[in-house]
Amino acid sequence: MTLHKQATPLAERCPIRDVLDRLSDRWTVLVLYELEKGTLRFSELKKRIPDISPRMLAQTLRNLERDGLVSRTVYASVPPKVEYAMTNMGVSFFASIQPMVTWAATHQEAVRAARSTYVAPTGYAAK
Repeated sequence: MTLHKQATPLAERCPIRDVLDRLSDRWTVLVLYELEKGTLRFSELKKRIPDISPRMLAQTLRNLERDGLVSRTVYASVPPKVEYAMTNMGVSFFASIQPMVTWAATHQEAVRAARSTYVAPTGYAAK
């Protein structure tokens, strides 16, 4: 009797998909953008990204910590103090996406202007 190993799905083997899943998350780049400036507490991050819910911020930080991009340090105090910082891998990751962040900031107005004047060709589904 021969046992066959189940093939790992392409999505799990593909480094591009694996990393881009993290990058394409709605909040990851914004959290890393703030942490690039230095170590922050949860409440400080929440103030800097006011439209993120506490639940989504916690989930995003957990995902970034799990992926090795962010470290979480808990200090024994009352109340407990928790700080988040980018790891060396997080710094490297953010350095690779910094040009995209700069491009977005530089071209935001042009993109918005293009969106406001765009007329979808017939046959396209509206969003």
